[in-house]
Amino acid sequence: MSRALAFAVCMLSLASCAPTVPLPVTDASPTLASEVLLRAPSAAEGACWGTQVRPAIIETVTEQVLVRPEQRDPATGVVHSPAAFRTETRQEIVSERTPIWFRTPCADVLTPDFVSALQRALRARGYFHGFITGELDSPTARAISAYQSPRGLPSSTLALATARELGLIAVELNR
Repeated sequence: MSRALAFAVCMLSLASCAPTVPLPVTDASPTLASEVLLRAPSAAEGACWGTQVRPAIIETVTEQVLVRPEQRDPATGVVHSPAAFRTETRQEIVSERTPIWFRTPCADVLTPDFVSALQRALRARGYFHGFITGELDSPTARAISAYQSPRGLPSSTLALATARELGLIAVELNR
């Protein structure tokens, strides 16, 4: 009986040493796309806004264009000269470059304590692997982007909805 107990304790201690990995984003994951505006916000729509430019998506299209049709003998149907083609390549814009706007926590909220809490929240979810510095440094920006991108906001600027989702800012209740 003591061997079984020792084995169970050993397995539990090893499980706690497992590295953290980001949870897979599923269809049930919250989306930030509803927080995105495709027009500049007015002053009445909130105090602090972030902006990001979604790049244009360009597709390269290659086609074979007929230059000269084949020449056949009308009596026998034998090809005297094959058709000639030329390759044409062009680029087409699939979607235009689009500026987007989204609400962000205001600068006075982004204190070292708040950023440390953000770093800890992202670390707990497996997105942040740096030191807890309390600074919005490049590892923190990469973690923010990695967290937000699959949710529909490809930006390293912290969105207000993300801060709420991570439990860093209180959620406003509609009463």
